[in-house]
Amino acid sequence: MTTLSAHRAEGHLKRVRAVLGGRVVVDTLAPVLVWEWPYYPTYHLPVADVDLDALPTTAVRRLVLDVDGRPTDLVRVEWSAMDQWFEEDEPVEVHPRDPYVRIDALASSRHVEVAVDGVVLADSTRPTVLFETRLPPRFYLPLPDLRLDLLRPSDTVTRCPYKGTATYWSVELPDGTWHPDLFWTYRAPVAESQKVAGLAAVWTEKVDLRLDGVPQDRARTHFEVPGT
Repeated sequence: MTTLSAHRAEGHLKRVRAVLGGRVVVDTLAPVLVWEWPYYPTYHLPVADVDLDALPTTAVRRLVLDVDGRPTDLVRVEWSAMDQWFEEDEPVEVHPRDPYVRIDALASSRHVEVAVDGVVLADSTRPTVLFETRLPPRFYLPLPDLRLDLLRPSDTVTRCPYKGTATYWSVELPDGTWHPDLFWTYRAPVAESQKVAGLAAVWTEKVDLRLDGVPQDRARTHFEVPGT
């Protein structure tokens, strides 16, 4: 059994369940959200609410959580080892939702210009700006406002617990330069992000962005690291 010191931990008010092979193996009304790193929490679960006999030993870590000097006996179940997680009766993807993360998608008339290597890729005055806690604003643009002739469908798919499943386009410039997975879209986002459905966003970490004619510094986030 391991003793873990967390950045932060707090009780969660939602019922949490996990299913493996058609069987409910986690069912708790007393999950603990633990921030083992800054970006999002993990579920730590009371031992009595986890069917340990039904889980692979490699998927379970039993530990004592040391919060404010108070030891608590909990279990952490490997997220990817489960077929599906639920908060109440709604599925949760990727990782537990952080109760301190908020999504606001707001219609805007700001003039958004996106370029890379001097080539304009998008020019729009009808963006939807998505504000997400601890991330820079993301500008979601109508597809007709993009250089669709330069976009190439990508096989990349990512999932977000707050927005849903995203598919991507790479960009091939007229000189043949390739910029992989530069734009993405949520074709069928979760309910709280419906306002960006079918619109395209771009990694502002990787392009030149002008807002109302004013050049912007490139965003600095952990997504600058390849593969994140």
